[in-house]
Amino acid sequence: MTGQPRLILGSGSPRRAELIGTLGLTADEVRPPDVDETPRKGELPRVYCERVTADKIAAMELADGEVALCADTTVALGRRIMGKPADAGEAAEFLYLLSGRRHRVITCVAVKAGDRVWTRTVETAVKMKVLSDVEVNAYLATGDWRGKAGAYGIQGPAGAFIPWIQGSYTAVMGLPVAETAQLLIAAGFPLLEGWA
Repeated sequence: MTGQPRLILGSGSPRRAELIGTLGLTADEVRPPDVDETPRKGELPRVYCERVTADKIAAMELADGEVALCADTTVALGRRIMGKPADAGEAAEFLYLLSGRRHRVITCVAVKAGDRVWTRTVETAVKMKVLSDVEVNAYLATGDWRGKAGAYGIQGPAGAFIPWIQGSYTAVMGLPVAETAQLLIAAGFPLLEGWA
């Protein structure tokens, strides 16, 4: 194979597209795989996140010269998996559960080139301040909770609710940039050449 590999983003998330953009990259194609993201009975959050990511990358069919990038982000309160809320009622339930407590945001990233796969899992501890009813209702009214694990996005208005994190801010957004760069380089993607 000669020339630059084609980067295939296996995610429809605009945040992930934005975050790979910080590395000077634009996906050549966005091709989200169709996988069942339903947690299994008794499945722990990290195991769940890694399984879903593995399912996503396994579902990616690549042509020669294509490199795929998939990821999954899970919000965990203890052993509980807090996925994307079905509606505003569930979003409110999640926010009240997270209010005033620490939780974990787990993001697993996988990169595939040929028949090889590289993965990394990043866990970040996040503290949410105690939320008032006014704050919860105002945030729900923004609609920013839609499609976001744990019913919030740290990079949006809910950033005002997060006084402390320990770990990777970009992983909480949905893609740990430093680890993703390492995986792409390991897969032979000429990341640094694009910076020249």
